[in-house]
Amino acid sequence: MNPTSSSLSLVEHLGRGPLTKHEMAARVARDIPHGSYVNLGIGQPTLVADHLPEGAGVVLHTENGMLNMGPAAQDGQIDPDLINAGKIPVTELPGAAYFHHADSFAMMRGGHLDICVLGAFQVSSGGDLANWHTGAPDAIPAVGGAMDLAIGAKRVFVMMTLFTKQGVPKLVPECTYPLTGIGCVDRIYTDFATFQVGPGGATVLETFGIQYDDLAQRLEVALSRVDGP
Repeated sequence: MNPTSSSLSLVEHLGRGPLTKHEMAARVARDIPHGSYVNLGIGQPTLVADHLPEGAGVVLHTENGMLNMGPAAQDGQIDPDLINAGKIPVTELPGAAYFHHADSFAMMRGGHLDICVLGAFQVSSGGDLANWHTGAPDAIPAVGGAMDLAIGAKRVFVMMTLFTKQGVPKLVPECTYPLTGIGCVDRIYTDFATFQVGPGGATVLETFGIQYDDLAQRLEVALSRVDGP
């Protein structure tokens, strides 16, 4: 599958609301090329494993030391010793391998992953990522492997809701939370839209349940669209 196929033109999916978290995961899965080595971050990104089609050839990697992880385990499949980095019971696919977490991090740092899919508190239009700490005095920081993934994976996808529960945008001109990585994010998948981000700013690839002009009014970042200014 061509990972840039969705950027050929802006598609507005109207007449329905924003995407659910499983629809977001399916949208991410659609852009992962056949045969990729991929790490799925803790939280919503783990759902991507459930939406990869059979025969996709995608090899999922976990920080706690597993290659070729399968979808989440259902009743009757649960093995308490077989979990992903988020401690969710998972299945294994034929050829699965297990190793020390130090070796797993060496894979991440060594540039052996094609894509990682991470959650985020904020992403800037230039591709900066903030996903480990809100900076609040009572917040518990959770670095995990995000910093290693952000600099080690060849491409970084972010999967997140576009707005907080208070309606504050998470796609921002500049991150105000402590940074995980600078200029590392390539694409953002949200419930309202898919964006390409980087040195040229944020480009809307498609929208869900909202028109481009309405989306632009709700965000503080300057937007461009692939089929217009």
